[in-house]
Order: sequence, then C-alpha cells, then structure tokens
Amino acid sequence: MNREKALEFVNKYITSEHLIKHSYAVEAVMRELARRLEPEEEELWGITGLLHDIDVDLVDYRNNPKLHGIKAVEILKEQGYGNEDMYHSICAHNEDTGVKLETTMDKAIYAADPITGFITAITLVYPDKKLSSVKVKSIVKRMDEVRFAAGANRDAMRSIENLGISFNDFAELSLNAMRDIADNLGL
Repeated sequence: MNREKALEFVNKYITSEHLIKHSYAVEAVMRELARRLEPEEEELWGITGLLHDIDVDLVDYRNNPKLHGIKAVEILKEQGYGNEDMYHSICAHNEDTGVKLETTMDKAIYAADPITGFITAITLVYPDKKLSSVKVKSIVKRMDEVRFAAGANRDAMRSIENLGISFNDFAELSLNAMRDIADNLGL
C-alpha cells in the first residue's frame, strides 16, 4: 500500500472538494492516533482514514446507508488494494453496515471521522476561519451544545475514551493534526 495510489482513488471517486478535505483531515487524525496507540501501523491507519469515504458519491447514503463502507471495500478489493484490517475498519466506521467495532483501528476511525467535521464547523464560526484560532476548550465546550453541528456523532467522538484517551486529549490531538495540514484544508 502506498499513499500515492490511495490519492488516485480519492481523486477518482470523490467529487466534492469538501469531502476530499474531510478525507485528508481523517487521515491526519488517524496518523496521530496511530503514533500514540500503534506506531508501527501509522501508514495503514493513515491510508484507511484517507480512503474511508471513497464510496460516498457512489452510494445513495440517505436512502441506503448500509452500503456506505461496503461499496468502498468492493472498489478496493477489485483493485487489489488494501488488506482485511483496512476493509473491516472502513465498514465499521459506519454503524449502519452492522460491522462491529473490534480492533483498535476500528475504534479510532469511528471517533476520528466525526471529530474532523466538528472541528471544521467550529473553525468556520471564527471570524478568520482558521484552525490556528480554535482552542481545545472551545471543542470541549461545543460538545455540550447539541444544536451546534447537530449531525456530529458526539457518542462516536467520546468513544475514544474506550482506547484510554481522554476526550480533551483527543480534541487536542485532532486539532493539532488538522493544523499540521491547514493549508490542504483551506483552514
């Protein structure tokens, strides 16, 4: 597996600039989580984060959410790319597939996916719309504001604690990972 090939999949299958940026953000957070939890798996975790949503434009998610993740794995298998750990985590990140969270990577991507959108939403309410302006305490505070970014799965984000990482630490790790690629995210 290599990132260049993964980027080919992203550019081929994802048409929304917003979703491409989301994929980069999840990749960055997954790499940081791997460094903390399973350093030898950083490349796998990062690429899994990058590829987790490659099927969103191909699946009618609103009417058939069970296919999101499953279709991505079909694409990857057809191309001979990835491995069973990657496939399982991509499916498990979407509760609607029925695939259970089993591995550390499964649990990491389940939490990483929504926090990137949540942090982006927080960033966009700042006047300068820059990640450098966001503070960890703002992320933590907004978690209790259920109307703010109402679609963000707060339970999934908090589930990071099942991996022995406090939510505050996760918020900081995720924010820093996204700041590292702020130019790519346009934030």
